[in-house]
Amino acid sequence: MSNLDVATGSEREAMAPTSHTTEVGGALALAVIAVSRAPLLLMDEQFTVVAASETFLQAFALNSDAVRGRSIFALGDGEWNLPRLHSLLEAVGSGDAEVADYQLEMSVKGAAPRSLRLNAERLAFSDAMPVRLLLTIVDVTALNATQRKMDDLVRQKEVLLQEVQHRVANSLQIIASVLLQSARKVASVESRAHLTEAHNRVLSVAEVQRQLSLTQVGDVALKPYLTQLCNSIAASMVADHEQLRIEVDGDGSTVDSEVSVSVGLIVTELVINALKHAFPKGRKGVVSVDYRSRSEGWELAVSDDGVGMPKTRGVAESGLGTAIVTALASQLAASITVEDLAPGTKVSVKHLEAGTEPEPLPAV
Repeated sequence: MSNLDVATGSEREAMAPTSHTTEVGGALALAVIAVSRAPLLLMDEQFTVVAASETFLQAFALNSDAVRGRSIFALGDGEWNLPRLHSLLEAVGSGDAEVADYQLEMSVKGAAPRSLRLNAERLAFSDAMPVRLLLTIVDVTALNATQRKMDDLVRQKEVLLQEVQHRVANSLQIIASVLLQSARKVASVESRAHLTEAHNRVLSVAEVQRQLSLTQVGDVALKPYLTQLCNSIAASMVADHEQLRIEVDGDGSTVDSEVSVSVGLIVTELVINALKHAFPKGRKGVVSVDYRSRSEGWELAVSDDGVGMPKTRGVAESGLGTAIVTALASQLAASITVEDLAPGTKVSVKHLEAGTEPEPLPAV
């Protein structure tokens, strides 16, 4: 019996040539490329096309005979001969890079430019099999064009929204002026009070709308927004700025425009209320506005160092302003607390995120 006859199965496998395994692996790779639904190119280390998927051929109007065995840079009418593509494939072929979602603009003779998204990978399975480069090419020209149209529409919408906010603010200020003129003309004290109250309500909404019309659509930085809002209120309601001041403090919190409207209206109501009632008979003082955001939620506080709340008057009986603030706070899922600062009053509007425990309230 010869040595070959007594060799074990594993020895016979080790002694068998590797060409068969290589051929099977290569054939399998070509079969996968052929049936792939993705636009694929399989190349050797010299960037010669070994195989191309049918999807690639259809996407770029090429036939298999004009692609296989040719350099990728020679495909078509030379539109693939791009310096950036050279650099990309050389980096991938050397093993120094693996490219994902690489954006490439391709100029096509007699047609509009095409936007391509490339993914490139170096394939090296074993020493017995040659190195291959796998390139996926997706034409995203139509997708990018659609995205640009959407971006343009969003920008147009933002411009229109700001214009609408500006016009609404102007209209509200006109209405407020008419109400104030009417209040000055009527003889009835009760009617004058109602008209003045309506003027203040419309004015508060107008100030919020005016500030929003000056703010970019999207998230609103609250501290500068509230600062401008309070400056506008002070300009219309405070005759002597040495006597009464409105100070705004806070962190760098931002909120969406819908929340900023509610917060702005709450601040306007509370500040106007403090200016009207906390400083009678020429009393000097300061109204302070502060907004802070933390992981457990946010808190808005409006305080003054005025005469404080009447001892005989409950919070629920404080009038239309309180009803408006209460409704707005409810929309924000926030609670309201009133604290006697002696002197002065502090109104806090606090929102807690779901699952957090409220802090104990201080004694009033």
